[in-house]
Amino acid sequence: MNILMGLFHILVFPGLLFVCIIGLLLAGVDRKVLARMQKRVGPPLIQPFYDFLKLMGKETIVPHAANKTVFLAAPVIGFASLVVTMLFIPVFGYSAFSGSGDLIVILYLLTIPAVALIVGGSASGSPYAGIGISREMVTMMSYEFPLIMVLLAIAKKAGGAKLLFSLTDIVAWQQANGSGIFHVALIPAALALLLIIPAEVGTQPFDVAEAETEICEGPLIEYSGAPLAMFKLNTAMKMFVMTSLFTCLFFGGIDTGIVAVNALILVAICIALTILCMTLIHAVTARLKIEHLFKFYWTFVAGLALCSLILVWIGL
Repeated sequence: MNILMGLFHILVFPGLLFVCIIGLLLAGVDRKVLARMQKRVGPPLIQPFYDFLKLMGKETIVPHAANKTVFLAAPVIGFASLVVTMLFIPVFGYSAFSGSGDLIVILYLLTIPAVALIVGGSASGSPYAGIGISREMVTMMSYEFPLIMVLLAIAKKAGGAKLLFSLTDIVAWQQANGSGIFHVALIPAALALLLIIPAEVGTQPFDVAEAETEICEGPLIEYSGAPLAMFKLNTAMKMFVMTSLFTCLFFGGIDTGIVAVNALILVAICIALTILCMTLIHAVTARLKIEHLFKFYWTFVAGLALCSLILVWIGL
């Protein structure tokens, strides 16, 4: 019975099927709302599903200069890491996997899709991919530092005298003390994480690694067919994973006691967060230069995260 339940968690909820469907739905919402803001009709909400299925049916072309094994394995590794990440994020009161170091595990797992993109791009042998992977590495270094401080602030606030890295325990603390977003000391951390999400996902203005009009998709330039579909799916899944993580960390006090209702509330909050921190920012900003991106995250965003960490540490 435990084996069947474990397979259900991995393959259906909150794992593979759930994260794929909701991730593609969020990508559709993002495109539709952006189109409306630009006074366009836009594609249907399920257009990302059509795009994924179409790419899966296309021929996969591997460049002669590429390392074929690494080239084809990279998107699968990124995909697997995102599915596993979602298993550690509680759907409010419901958690598939949990432990004493969830936040640390998630921090490592979230780096794998970006590393997979870097490795896959470098395996293609394209000079455009080389430019893209260098930008991706700088982007990672930019947002990882403030992200770590955000997680430390939350761990300290929930743990009191000790750092609390279990997401299940952090959610339980919020259910007893109110959601994190209502604690003054954590508001700067929430703002910082909202600004980290689009860079983690790779949406405009933080899409410097792909930059279609400049370096022709960068690391993805040589990808086609199913591997390209997997990378596009990974981006959509990361939208859901990151907004779910934010919901867990700052709205974890919500719990109706019914898993299905909790899941619907989670999806609704994730849709709102997608529009707020990705669609709206995309609509009003142009792509940043890589040096501007680095400066933005190591000054303004890191400053917000550090402010929360200091406030929490002095007991506010």
